[in-house]
Amino acid sequence: MQFDLHRFANFISWVISPILVAPAAYCAIVMLGYGDDVNSISYLMVLFFSSTIAPIFLISGLKKIGKISDYNITFREQRFLPLLVLVAVNAVGYEFMKHLYPPRILTGILLFNAVNMIFILLITLQWKISIHLFTFSSSVALLFMQFGPVALLLLTLVPLLMWSRIFLKAHNFMQTLVGGMVGFTVMYAELKWWTGL
Repeated sequence: MQFDLHRFANFISWVISPILVAPAAYCAIVMLGYGDDVNSISYLMVLFFSSTIAPIFLISGLKKIGKISDYNITFREQRFLPLLVLVAVNAVGYEFMKHLYPPRILTGILLFNAVNMIFILLITLQWKISIHLFTFSSSVALLFMQFGPVALLLLTLVPLLMWSRIFLKAHNFMQTLVGGMVGFTVMYAELKWWTGL
């Protein structure tokens, strides 16, 4: 039974992981919100590169050379370098996106991803906030901005994700709770200001 619970917790942590959640949210926003835009595929390419392709190559490379011990970057001390690189990746993505003249929310995603990674990086110097919960809840905030209250139903998955991260001993209760609350609040406030909605 213990083994089955561990496998289930791992499954939840991978399915609701930053590498999958963020691009799924971006795909929904672009294709359902701006699918008729002639540059919609270009928007997705920039967003996917910043949120999925670059992180996969970065984390795989760091794991291969021994700079991180696992793909979830469990140890706080190992998070500084990848977070710093991803700040730069999102900043570059923001510059590329600007030249496509997209809906303002799309530039905001990349800009505030970079800003929020700096925020997480500074926290990481002293404490280990849950990036899983931060990313998931901030993605829900994005969907809420685009599609309204129906997106808030996704927040029902927060307790399950919190349980999985705690069960796997990746975080304690406060690290997951703060990650979830701060992720949603910060991204919502940033994008509301940025878009003027």
